[in-house]
Amino acid sequence: MIQIGVIGAGSCDEELRRKAYETGAGIARSGAILFCGGLGGVMEAVAAGAKSEKGTTIGILPGDSHKSANPYIDIAVVTEMGHARNVIIARSSDALIAIGGEYGTLSEIAHSLKMGKTVVTLDSKWEIEGTIKANNPQEAVKIAIDSISR
Repeated sequence: MIQIGVIGAGSCDEELRRKAYETGAGIARSGAILFCGGLGGVMEAVAAGAKSEKGTTIGILPGDSHKSANPYIDIAVVTEMGHARNVIIARSSDALIAIGGEYGTLSEIAHSLKMGKTVVTLDSKWEIEGTIKANNPQEAVKIAIDSISR
């Protein structure tokens, strides 16, 4: 089964929340499993979108309790690793979609590219060599899925 990672900010505005929700819904419609950081912001919105389409969601949590996961996470993986969990998200995903984000997202992008993963960006503040820019959630999901099918 295809595993798509979505990375992004722990808090976001309504526009980014909508895009994350649509991305999650698209991932679920494609039949892929969603991997994310399991907390709030982009992570919660993408998981809510995936659940709206009956998708499976996995949250890789930074802390020491599964109770910190947002309510849309099916499987919470407790790491007690803080930001080091970003490597687990990158390694576990077949392709990644970065939605907005700050320095934690930037580290996930870097780890993913170093591992040879496809990284699609949506509303990123960075132009990073090796990433693929998408114009909307549907395009982001299509690029991610197509990159795995090659």
